[in-house]
Amino acid sequence: MSGDLPRPGDDESPFGGLPFFGDIMKMFAGQGPIQWDTARQIALLTATEGRSENNPDPAARVAFVDLARIVSLQIQSVTGRPDASLDVEPNVVTRAMWVQRTLDDYKPLFTDLATALQSGQPTTDDDSSSDPFAAMFSQLSGMLAPVMMGMTVGSMVGLVARRAFGQYDLPLPRGTGAPMFVIDNIDSFADDWSLPRDDVRMWTLINEYSLHTVLGISHIRERFDRLVRRHAASFRPNPSAISDKLSSLESDDPMAMMQSLQKVFADPEVLLGAVRTSEQDALQPELDVILALVVGWADHIADQVGARILGNPGRLAEAARRRRIESGDDTAFVEKLLGLRLNRAQVERGKSFITGVIERAGADGLSPLLRSAEALPTVAEFDAPGLWLARLDVSPPA
Repeated sequence: MSGDLPRPGDDESPFGGLPFFGDIMKMFAGQGPIQWDTARQIALLTATEGRSENNPDPAARVAFVDLARIVSLQIQSVTGRPDASLDVEPNVVTRAMWVQRTLDDYKPLFTDLATALQSGQPTTDDDSSSDPFAAMFSQLSGMLAPVMMGMTVGSMVGLVARRAFGQYDLPLPRGTGAPMFVIDNIDSFADDWSLPRDDVRMWTLINEYSLHTVLGISHIRERFDRLVRRHAASFRPNPSAISDKLSSLESDDPMAMMQSLQKVFADPEVLLGAVRTSEQDALQPELDVILALVVGWADHIADQVGARILGNPGRLAEAARRRRIESGDDTAFVEKLLGLRLNRAQVERGKSFITGVIERAGADGLSPLLRSAEALPTVAEFDAPGLWLARLDVSPPA
């Protein structure tokens, strides 16, 4: 007997006498590792909570454009270099609009992840190959994997959309479109913290455009993107994840058993069956450094620009940054999958590197970061900025 499982329609197929399942298998045959229509529908439903959204107020759009011009000019003044990407008008969006573009921007990344999680499935004969039920379960699992990935990705993106201010709530490289802002989320945050809406809008623009500036440096963006995609592609599947969970459930109460089952199938880690690998462990220090560098440098720029425009934005900045590192379950799982350990220690580590360079070599000491990937700090240098400056032969200011 061949190691290949029977195909839909084969006489040996365990679905041969079940036309309904055979039809389902044909419907899903040939799709990629993610069912994107499912991902989009779940993301939109989760983000909007099933309610229709009003289009952004035109007056708010105009206000954002006016504020963005001020922020763009000040960032270019602080960094001392022109940046045409900051002159693009911001795009004020709804949560649904944010979802649509985010799925498009992250499609390659999530495809890498799904491909990794669906690799390594058994393709040779084993003791279960003669068991029709085991073969049926194996085929059903493989058939449903793209749908389950679509549901999981859609749920993750939809949850992030509920609280996202802009496109860098997950500080990842994005596409080339104009920076986008979810005004309802921004204004809700301002109201919850009893902060002036205009000030929160301005700070959000400052923070997002500062990240846009750092991630706009081609070799930083390319290294960050490469490391995150390698991390996502290095997961390996755990085919027994669901069966192990199910076998551990014990209850004489049918209602309690049903609730337990719902928890199992609502747990993304179980559905993905993801397990970390030694390759990811080896990659993590580099990924930590590039993330801390991006966030630390962007925060440094934002603080300078914020002081110029808002005077003393300390309470506002603290509230926004606390929100970033205390994101909760909405973003914690997707951050884990992508290797983004965005915690207070990482933020402080990035800040220490930037301030350490400036204290030793002045603001111009950061200029080597603009040169090439070879000039970026190593893991060892990131915690000892003096070593980085010595390697690049950067002298202290006269």
